[in-house]
Amino acid sequence: MTQVADTGVMHPYRRFSLAERDRRWAALRRLMDRDRLDAIVAPPNNGNSTDWQADARYISHCGGGADASIGVVFPREGEVTVVATSAQDRWGPKIQNWVADVREVNRRYGRGMAERLLELGLQRGRIGICGLDFGTRTPEGLILHGTYLALREALPDAEFVSASDLLQEVREVKSQEEIDVLQRSVDLIERALEAQALWAQPGVPDYVVWAETMHAMFVRGSEPTVHFNWISGRNPVRTLTRPTARPLEKGDLILKEIESSIIGYRAQQLRPLAVHECDPIIIDLAKLHADLYDEVLAFLKPGVTVGELVLKTREVAARLAPKRGPLAGATAGMLLHGRGLGDDRPLIIPSGYEGTDRAWSQPFPENGVYICKPGVQTADDRYRFEWGDTIRTTATGAVRMGRAPHGVIISEPREVSWPTD
Repeated sequence: MTQVADTGVMHPYRRFSLAERDRRWAALRRLMDRDRLDAIVAPPNNGNSTDWQADARYISHCGGGADASIGVVFPREGEVTVVATSAQDRWGPKIQNWVADVREVNRRYGRGMAERLLELGLQRGRIGICGLDFGTRTPEGLILHGTYLALREALPDAEFVSASDLLQEVREVKSQEEIDVLQRSVDLIERALEAQALWAQPGVPDYVVWAETMHAMFVRGSEPTVHFNWISGRNPVRTLTRPTARPLEKGDLILKEIESSIIGYRAQQLRPLAVHECDPIIIDLAKLHADLYDEVLAFLKPGVTVGELVLKTREVAARLAPKRGPLAGATAGMLLHGRGLGDDRPLIIPSGYEGTDRAWSQPFPENGVYICKPGVQTADDRYRFEWGDTIRTTATGAVRMGRAPHGVIISEPREVSWPTD
């Protein structure tokens, strides 16, 4: 279980235990032995909703907030080091109890990490860099050019290799502590969507409904989460990046991806909402989707590969689609990616993204946690329905972590008011 440290000594943030730290570090070092790595460098990069700094936070328990740039040096033998700006105030012993060596580098992250590698005697070492090459959503890597140059110039005789896959391998399988935190994230998302249903009324600006949705998570302890997709309209088909000032209308759909963040761990749900009433074709697509979803989860056992899941989704849709009427010939595609501190592997996107191709033969493990959100669409592509919940793989199939029923949320009439100044 997570623990809260003595508030007389440390700020009262929710934290993972020292046992969880030791589990992670032991798992990393086993793979470092396998891959002959003397150290791992996890560089700072707050991009893509902070996904690109997940490795550094996973190793160090330092992070939180949108501007938490940190770097980590993780040796196979020796003390772990964090480099940061305003290091002691933000990431020192009042914040976390995993790493004692927290160093001020005044934004010279590459130089600071290089100094630690030299102290470790790794002038000719084999050093893994997180994000040096292809990652889940980073085909060009994620380390900043200047950071890499500082490492390269300070250690010209060292061998630098990618550690991206190694970290993904460790992060994909979740401990019970991680699952508990992701469950709390799911719980807050469902409270947020309850608030959305209350505020989704004709005449209410789109951004007001969004704000009340997010407030329902923040007021219950979510860290700020910078990932959300949102769009409203008659048949918007696909989410966009942010709400608009447009007043909602009766019959509108709101499509969105919502995430809550607990110690940086972000579950996700995608559950469409209709304002007071919903197009009957969308309702029928939702029913088809629910049947497909149950079959897909039952199929998704440890050992099933990414490719097998994609093909199973298509096969189930072809079998369940009606032979007549508006849904005749309906098809489906799988969209799934890992949940945790970021995009833990794999990534499945129907469009044939190279990350999906790369993971095609990869099997799912037990206790992986993912957002599973397949989409079904009519043969003419005029209507599409996507719905998703955070799921966990078990020996008997995947299980939903959410409790809300499948289908379209339909808001009921209610009087609301909001600031207009």
